[in-house]
Amino acid sequence: MAKSHPFTFSMEKFCVHILGCGSAKPTLSHLPTAQIVELHGKYYMIDCGEGVQVTMQRLGLSMHKIRHIFISHNHGDHIFGLPGLIGTMGLLGRTAQLHIHGPEDIRPFLDTILTHYCNGMDYEVIFHPVCTREHNLIYSDRSVSVYSLPLEHRIACTGFLFREAQSLPHIRREMIDAYNIPVSQINNIKAGASWTTDEGKVLSHEMLTTPAAPARSYAYCSDTAYVPQLVGLIDGVNLLYHEATYGSDSASRAKVTKHCTAAQAASIANGAHAKQLVIGHFSARIKDENSLLEEAKSIFPNTLLACEGLDIDIF
Repeated sequence: MAKSHPFTFSMEKFCVHILGCGSAKPTLSHLPTAQIVELHGKYYMIDCGEGVQVTMQRLGLSMHKIRHIFISHNHGDHIFGLPGLIGTMGLLGRTAQLHIHGPEDIRPFLDTILTHYCNGMDYEVIFHPVCTREHNLIYSDRSVSVYSLPLEHRIACTGFLFREAQSLPHIRREMIDAYNIPVSQINNIKAGASWTTDEGKVLSHEMLTTPAAPARSYAYCSDTAYVPQLVGLIDGVNLLYHEATYGSDSASRAKVTKHCTAAQAASIANGAHAKQLVIGHFSARIKDENSLLEEAKSIFPNTLLACEGLDIDIF
């Protein structure tokens, strides 16, 4: 593969792949909840409902790229894909560690999988407990920082906020050419250095660069009752995935089961000044999901319906 020119730049891919967007009861239309967040060539899985392996193969998504799995809560429609996925990774000869993040009550389920079904694998599965009552940084690398989002469900449940690492400024090629600045100095200038010409003229970092594009973000909120406090935690988010299990005509059932209506999901997106909303986790009772879309769009027009195989680029 050809290397990029030191003066060229492009926005790194930041994409959400929907693997499943149904709720507890699988249907012929939807699989249980699972997603892949693709950022800077890395895969981060969110939730792992049944069917993820088959869907990933259909979409051409390699499970070898998954290093971290973020589980929102210990309900079957969000975790029953884990035993098969962990086992298949072992069968394929995985050696890299797999990190799983989620509420503490997932630990016994994982221990059972590893002890009884995945014993003797050539790779290590490491569990990282997440406090579901606090908004904390739970993971970071050179590409992203991931934060927990306190949700309100029937059991301990957390959402996740992915914030892209801020990239360095862009080099102004015309300035580099005009003053014959060596390519070897490009990274130093991007990092904040100035340049002094042979004549003693100091060219500031600001003269030699243009600002980088703002870092992007993605928030995942499923499953939860209506939590207005989320608005402040995800303000300005580029893309929000929010459960919309029911329509407003089933608001009483949503309240009892601690789920949201499409209108409530849209209200969160609107209050948080999100750029785009995608709704999912549809109840098997919903026969026409377009009614949910219309309900959400009446409050937040830039809304999409989740569906298996949907890829959403984040800009």
